[in-house]
Amino acid sequence: MEDNYITVTQLSRYLKYKMDNDPNLMRVCLKGEISNFKAHSRGHLYFTIKDENSRINAVMFQGNASKLKFEPVDGSKVLVIGKISVYEATGGYQIYVSEMIEDGIGNLYIEFEKLKKKLEAEGLFSVEHKKRIPKMPKKIGIITAPTGAAIKDILSTIKRRWPIAETLLFPSLVQGKEAAEDIVRNLKRTEDFDLDVIILGRGGGSIEDMWCFNEEIVARAIYACKTPIISAVGHEIDYTISDFVSDLRAPTPTGAAEMAVPNMTDFYNYLKQIYIRLNKSTNTIIKTKKDYLNSLKESYVLKNPMNIYEIKEQNFDNLLDRLKLNILNILNNNKEKLNNLKTSYILNNPKLIYKDKEIEYLHLKDKLLFNTRKVLDYNINRYTLLINKLDIINPLATLKRGYSITRINNAVISDKKDIKKGDHLEIEFRDGKINTQVL
Repeated sequence: MEDNYITVTQLSRYLKYKMDNDPNLMRVCLKGEISNFKAHSRGHLYFTIKDENSRINAVMFQGNASKLKFEPVDGSKVLVIGKISVYEATGGYQIYVSEMIEDGIGNLYIEFEKLKKKLEAEGLFSVEHKKRIPKMPKKIGIITAPTGAAIKDILSTIKRRWPIAETLLFPSLVQGKEAAEDIVRNLKRTEDFDLDVIILGRGGGSIEDMWCFNEEIVARAIYACKTPIISAVGHEIDYTISDFVSDLRAPTPTGAAEMAVPNMTDFYNYLKQIYIRLNKSTNTIIKTKKDYLNSLKESYVLKNPMNIYEIKEQNFDNLLDRLKLNILNILNNNKEKLNNLKTSYILNNPKLIYKDKEIEYLHLKDKLLFNTRKVLDYNINRYTLLINKLDIINPLATLKRGYSITRINNAVISDKKDIKKGDHLEIEFRDGKINTQVL
């Protein structure tokens, strides 16, 4: 009877084997809500997926968890893909998750990332394309819903900070299927109003509510707009494609208004400081110039102008004396050189130069004749030697010694085997040639 009993471990292994080999459990797609979420220090995630009636334990190992595009927490609604198996230690079944996205917004997030990468690759987010926001705008365009907290916050902030600015509202849909086209239409309308800056945005909401600001047509319209644009969509943690392509991103609509205009109080204080600094600088310059003028009045030059003239006169006399002395020295030196030339050996005996050159010429002439004869004798000897060598190898000389040359068709025959019966031979002697035939 005891043979019919098995251990708990054997049962768990059997169930694990059955589940691991069931094709229906190798890839299971589940949706539900996360609870009991725990992130292990090694990067693994442990949690439970539940719905209204049931729950299942789930594990997502570090390799797959590192690829998540969101941060899961308790209460997150998710779509997961994984395999079902048994954890032998507890005997409970669980899902080993390989992929997980947020339910509802998961697909939107994928579309968001795809469009973001595309536009970034095209350079729509590049810093060099960002336009500078003017420091003191005169005319501000606002593209948002005509009702709601966003427009009220923007207008009240501008009025409080920079009341001299003119604001123009371009009422627009900021939610729904037609919102993207309406935003594009209003962006094009702003080109006719000579605006200094545009605030584009809306209040907070879900990702679905703000999706029109992630549409490609809106992004390209913002990029093509000639007026600087401040994007103010949602709350500080919300990011849209419009934020990346705009010239400046504000965390909230109120923040956009603060970025668009300076604070009048700060500006007034700035002008006051400028006024104080200007007066101080002006007084400093006046004092400096006055002190300089007083120093000129008390200067030695203005009190005794003739002293300058007298000093210059004395210096001129000294320079004139030095000039005369230098001229005299130059004349004396040149006169001495001329006298030396007049009494020189060459001018008194010019023929001596000729005689020296004549002796040198005769010496060179003899040397040239000697070297010429030496070279000529060498070449004559070398020529004679070459002639003798040619005579030794000359075939005509061989004929003179009693030899003959035999040819067949102008080819010299040196071996008997090269001759056969019937060949016509040409035999050359010292004094002539004969033709014969081999019989």
